[in-house]
Amino acid sequence: MTIETLAKQGTTHTGLAGLDTARLKAMRNAALRSCFNRLEDTRYRQEFVARILDREYINDAGARNVDATWYALECMQGGVVWIVCGTDATTDYSRLVPVALRKVRMMLVLGPVGQLRQAFGEVVPVIEECHSMRDALHKAYLYDASDVKVLFSPACNDGTPTSALGEAFRSEVNEL
Repeated sequence: MTIETLAKQGTTHTGLAGLDTARLKAMRNAALRSCFNRLEDTRYRQEFVARILDREYINDAGARNVDATWYALECMQGGVVWIVCGTDATTDYSRLVPVALRKVRMMLVLGPVGQLRQAFGEVVPVIEECHSMRDALHKAYLYDASDVKVLFSPACNDGTPTSALGEAFRSEVNEL
């Protein structure tokens, strides 16, 4: 099976794994229960939030590292307006450059834009700094392209709880 087949939009393997883990958590074996109780919640992984004017808004706040964000970007069909956190100056984004070249039409950075502009300036046509989730979603909403999805995938862990990021995205999308 190719990576492209695995990364089809709507084929969220973490969600399928979550279904199996729910059954396994109920097992009597204490070692298995302990192992599967440590798995992260898949609520904020490629979660469809809304379709507004034929544009989908996808919440991937659980993608707190480069590999998880790579998978999220690879899953998207068509162009992407990517909302990313720019608060971690230690993250190496080089693995994301090839997929960004193919898919990202606009990058909206929550926080300082410097490191991300340095990493993606040659491959992403529009990179803008945003002061809040509301600011980012407003810019994404106004972006003039018909074939893009808006993806929130932080790509770094700045210490903010995943649930707080995910709920902020969902709340602001619902205000559009």
